[in-house]
Amino acid sequence: MTVDQILSIKGRQIFSIVSTISVYDALKVMGEKNVGALLVMDDDEIVGILSERDYARKIVLKEKTSKGTLVKEIMGTGIITVKPTDNIDFCMGLMSGRRIRHLPVVEDNVVFGVISIGDVVKAIIEMQKETINHLDAYINGTQV
Repeated sequence: MTVDQILSIKGRQIFSIVSTISVYDALKVMGEKNVGALLVMDDDEIVGILSERDYARKIVLKEKTSKGTLVKEIMGTGIITVKPTDNIDFCMGLMSGRRIRHLPVVEDNVVFGVISIGDVVKAIIEMQKETINHLDAYINGTQV
């Protein structure tokens, strides 16, 4: 399964913010969109990702205020991206190896969406179910 196939199932919605808004305003967007992370884009370029984890570790634990802190002060940078044609095993390797939970999907400087570790795990589970069904049909001599 490819990243593009995951996006065709989950949707290609892209939720983003600019780096100069307050963390509080960014959290409001996360709540409204029911997402755990937002792309941070300035001038149509990805400059970072802001996640609930960033908030917990860089605001709450450091006793900063979300209204007095800008997104650019706490966002994750050095963003790793994947292409629509990449497969989920590659994505899982990146996410596990780099300990990241979100991957923007980008090709030719165009953002196609974002996949999360949950999206990848869900796709792997579906693929395994399909494999089990095929093996069961093969062993039992039935067609699926």
